[in-house]
Amino acid sequence: MAEGQTPICAETYMLAAANGHNGAREDPGLNGLDRNHTEKSSGMARVATDMKQKCAAYVLALRPWSFSASLIPVALGSALAYKSAGTVDFVILLVCAVAVLVVHGAGNLVNTYYDFSKGIDHKKSDDRTLVDQILEPQDVVMFGAVLYSLGCLCATLLYYLSTLKLEHLALIYFGGLSSSFLYTGGIGLKYVALGDVVILITFGPLAVMFAHAVQVGHLSMLPLVYAVPLALNTEAILHSNNTRDMDSDKQAGIVTLAILIGPTLSYVLFNLLLFVPYVLFCILATRYTISMALPLLTLPMAFPLEKQFRSQCYSKIPQKTAKLNLLMGLFYVFGIILSPRGSLPRLLLLFVPYVLFCILATRYTISMALPLLTLPMAFPLEKQFRSQCYSQIPQKTAKLNLLMGLFYVFGIILSPRGSLPRL
Repeated sequence: MAEGQTPICAETYMLAAANGHNGAREDPGLNGLDRNHTEKSSGMARVATDMKQKCAAYVLALRPWSFSASLIPVALGSALAYKSAGTVDFVILLVCAVAVLVVHGAGNLVNTYYDFSKGIDHKKSDDRTLVDQILEPQDVVMFGAVLYSLGCLCATLLYYLSTLKLEHLALIYFGGLSSSFLYTGGIGLKYVALGDVVILITFGPLAVMFAHAVQVGHLSMLPLVYAVPLALNTEAILHSNNTRDMDSDKQAGIVTLAILIGPTLSYVLFNLLLFVPYVLFCILATRYTISMALPLLTLPMAFPLEKQFRSQCYSKIPQKTAKLNLLMGLFYVFGIILSPRGSLPRLLLLFVPYVLFCILATRYTISMALPLLTLPMAFPLEKQFRSQCYSQIPQKTAKLNLLMGLFYVFGIILSPRGSLPRL
């Protein structure tokens, strides 16, 4: 080695020290492994984050805040079965709840898909899973198909678990399944102002009747009657949603009931849907059993919703109405369970018109109170129906219908011009 020349090992040591490695030699093999491990860990973290976002997007597309609209009718139908049959099969209850829930979820996915494909959803929509490209349209279609298949499997299980006839089971179940799809899929009932009718029927009478029928093994008109308060409140969820989306729906070229009647009458309709159930609960509580006053505990939650709707601050109203629907429905179910057997009326449809007349009379014109003069004729009919003495009930109901209709006509004729709400 020449004089003054630094040895290679010393040069390497000094360079390493200058690079902050304290003079230690670098092992390229170990550093490569560390880099590969770091890259692999970061890649796994990205995959985990993507999966988490995708799962959250699937849940958002299902719109879980609306599930009370399907679960409460199942609970109500089962409670009515308990009062009439004295028992409830909890396995059937669980399978029925899953069947209704997955069909509801699949219907929401169909809604998401078609709203996106028709250009209705946008960056400010509540459900932006497809707009933000978190999910692909084919992902939503596949998930919806899986849920519909799971629902059909549950319906098959119910056929073996329940004594309900196959044709009756298929009629109710596939009627609900078809409604959930046709709401936005196919002919798209939502887009031609028929969505409210679909929701009113499906998440009211149909779901309650389904849950009741699989428990007792036969079809009955009783669930249709008791589904009325719940159906009205459930429709309030949809109506508030459509009122909120009125402008964007107009731009997309679709027609909803909220668009047809305008903001003012939408407010009136929302109030009817929100408060008529409480009037019915008051009638049930004062005339039949005090346990039916339990849903009135949720009344303080309804007034802020009315105030917010009146001020046209529609944001979050559907979610808040769904929360009210859940709590009111639970208290309604508990009220039925706690009621003495045989204490509930079976002719609730008879009294709903009188509730509407009360609203018209107090809010618009006193002449609309004339049909209330026939109310004393309704209570004996209910009592006779409850005691299952059906003889002459159709004739007596027809007589009541004639008199009430005449007073209704006179009430309209006598009302001041422009005093009645216009649709």
